[in-house]
Amino acid sequence: MSEPVGNKVAVLGAGSWGTAFSIVLADAGNEVSIWARREEVAEAINDGHENTDYLPGIELPHAIRSTHDPEEALAGADVVVLAVPSQSLRQNLPTFLPHVQPDAVFVSLMKGVELGTLKRMTEVIEEVGDIRSDRIAVVSGPNLAREIARREPAASVVACADDDVATILQKRMHSQAFRPYTSIDVLGCELGGAYKNVVALCVGMAVGLGFGDNTTASLITRGLAETARLAMRLGANPLTLMGLAGLGDLVATCSSPLSRNRTFGEKLGQGMTVEEIYASTRQVAEGAKSCSSLRALAAKNGVECPIVDSVDEVVQGRMTTSQMMESFIARNPKPEIE
Repeated sequence: MSEPVGNKVAVLGAGSWGTAFSIVLADAGNEVSIWARREEVAEAINDGHENTDYLPGIELPHAIRSTHDPEEALAGADVVVLAVPSQSLRQNLPTFLPHVQPDAVFVSLMKGVELGTLKRMTEVIEEVGDIRSDRIAVVSGPNLAREIARREPAASVVACADDDVATILQKRMHSQAFRPYTSIDVLGCELGGAYKNVVALCVGMAVGLGFGDNTTASLITRGLAETARLAMRLGANPLTLMGLAGLGDLVATCSSPLSRNRTFGEKLGQGMTVEEIYASTRQVAEGAKSCSSLRALAAKNGVECPIVDSVDEVVQGRMTTSQMMESFIARNPKPEIE
């Protein structure tokens, strides 16, 4: 990626994170066009400078416009940010690709592993779009959407196989409240981002059951160990898991009531069913969608993952949240560093 001639960024997805990241991009000096799946969302953004469905009460910069038309959103954009739900990427991407500029760079905000193929989101982009890995980046870190939208100070990681591309993207998203660092460890950043959602579900279940800080701290720590085992087996840099895209994202997602995954877990702990929770919100809890694919990925690579195993059992209705917590304590004792 050479230094850009223009400064238009297309953000494909008008949910809370896509909208919040659009604010970051606009604050960094970019013209931003958000593609919204529903026309009424685009109209609300354009007419009232507010995404009333996903970020009510947050005024959007005038540099942000929205459209329901993918061609209009992508026209002239040299950076394409993908912020659709991870399990719908393969379905949505062919709709966007005919309108993408030939030399555009893709940035994934998605945090999941595809069901069935067990591919990370950058791998799906590379496969479906026949796009080189050095034109695909990922942004991951402790970035709760509403806090980012309120311009509370935060840091993140932009990772790409080509460090020069990561550096250029870093400049495009460095605003007065958002500090991005670069990395070439795309795999580690993506797995950290996907796995923390499942751990946050587990922590939420514990909170919903009425347990306190000792339980949640234990789950966060063991969740990090579990994440690191799988990521390192697949070739990630262990330091990535100690950084913003690993521990940082894990702590934020597990600790905050703003986290969709933790909130989803709390409701499960309080006795709601998965179907009841889905019916009560528009927001997607990626951990509930990706726990089975992460479980399969770990099994395929011979990695023990008790938290992901148990969360998947709960989400599938084969185990209660109380049984899950009991199963963790009942596991055979062993050395911690193993």
